[in-house]
Amino acid sequence: MRYPQGGGLTAERQAFRERVRMEAVAMFAAGRGSSEVAKELRVSVRSVQR
Repeated sequence: MRYPQGGGLTAERQAFRERVRMEAVAMFAAGRGSSEVAKELRVSVRSVQR
């Protein structure tokens, strides 16, 4: 593995990224599309698709 667990992020930053992931999950569950989720969360569509 190239990076230590967590990719070298601080605990605070890991928690922030996990919150963003959970927001995306909720949006997908509500039937929203990848581009809409990406725009609202201010991330790339590629990141949302991953």
